[in-house]
Amino acid sequence: MSTIAFTVCFAVWTIFSIIGVRIKDELGLSESELGLLIGMPILSGSLVRLILGIWTDRYGGRLVYTATMVLAAGATFLLAGAESYGQMLIAALGVGMAGGSFAVGVAYVSRFYSPQRQGTALGIFGVGNVGAAVTKFAAPYVLIAWGWQTVAQIWALALVVMAAVFWFSTEDDPVIRTRRQVGGGQRSLASELAPLRDLRVWRFALYYFFAFGAFVALALWLPRYLMGVYGFDIITAGIIAAAYSIPASIFRAYGGVLSDRRGARAVMYWMFLVSAATTAILALPPREIAGAGAVHQFAIGPIVFVVLVFVLGFFMSLGKAAVYKHIPIYYPQNVGAVGGLVGMIGGLGGFLLPICFGALYDLTGLWSSCFMLLFVIVAVSLAWMHLAIRRMERTTAPVPAE
Repeated sequence: MSTIAFTVCFAVWTIFSIIGVRIKDELGLSESELGLLIGMPILSGSLVRLILGIWTDRYGGRLVYTATMVLAAGATFLLAGAESYGQMLIAALGVGMAGGSFAVGVAYVSRFYSPQRQGTALGIFGVGNVGAAVTKFAAPYVLIAWGWQTVAQIWALALVVMAAVFWFSTEDDPVIRTRRQVGGGQRSLASELAPLRDLRVWRFALYYFFAFGAFVALALWLPRYLMGVYGFDIITAGIIAAAYSIPASIFRAYGGVLSDRRGARAVMYWMFLVSAATTAILALPPREIAGAGAVHQFAIGPIVFVVLVFVLGFFMSLGKAAVYKHIPIYYPQNVGAVGGLVGMIGGLGGFLLPICFGALYDLTGLWSSCFMLLFVIVAVSLAWMHLAIRRMERTTAPVPAE
């Protein structure tokens, strides 16, 4: 039920990836303005994850999850009545509550499973990312038939229904049930936030900034990229972007299984190495090459582009699960706070990167500039991870396997 609920939430969270294109045409927005609109729900959904994670640790995921869906549904329904760009930005902030559900689900689900199974359980929960594909498959047809306002209304209704189903079909986690039976006061906010002073937490957050943040950014940006570079129509671009989102979401569960069996550290290495290679190729701009008495035009064709993006999305999905395999092991008493912070930083990647993509295109005129940025992030993350692991290996104290 947590996975299904997260799927619906994620579909709502990425709604602007489709309706944003129509809104851009209606309001005459620039690429940077469109990037801000697309990223606004990602911003609010990211910033709220820390507090939602703490509330889940304190009050239980069943209550917090349901309330989050109801609030997001209200904002999504109000979006349909927005008429100006400013009003849409404000409504988008409320829509972002749907993205905050991730921190709730991580803290809620992890309490039902032993450490040996948490990687798999959280990987399955993370399959809810496939909600991005639901929006890209279904929203274009609804948009063309009835308009973007109807998309917002239907997606809001789906959230209300899901909130009701979740509330009546789930139960409180074992920690909350025990706390109610034996009593006991709440932990102080300082103790909840204490692990956030650990540099390791911020290193995990950087990993997730790429593994999840770049995934969200590409899921939001791909329709516009495919339309701008290859001239695809909105339905074709939406279907391809949805096809990217599906394996990049479903295989997150496999990433959890691999992290349990082979270790999250090995999975992270594979993600960064393959991601570095694919982003380096995708970053190559179109150019002319002189040779054999003629000038040849070099550019990555649509088939090669789609294949490389799918490979990138697959390894991102493995990495997303691997990052969250670490958290219950290192911080078993603070999964809500640490998971909320890591999720917040990852979500901020989903907010900042589309804006950067639009700004880089406006500045350079190169669509491939977005992959240049992603390559830099991958290279920095890989270097930091490798140095940190080497430093840990030189210590005598045993550490949990990454």
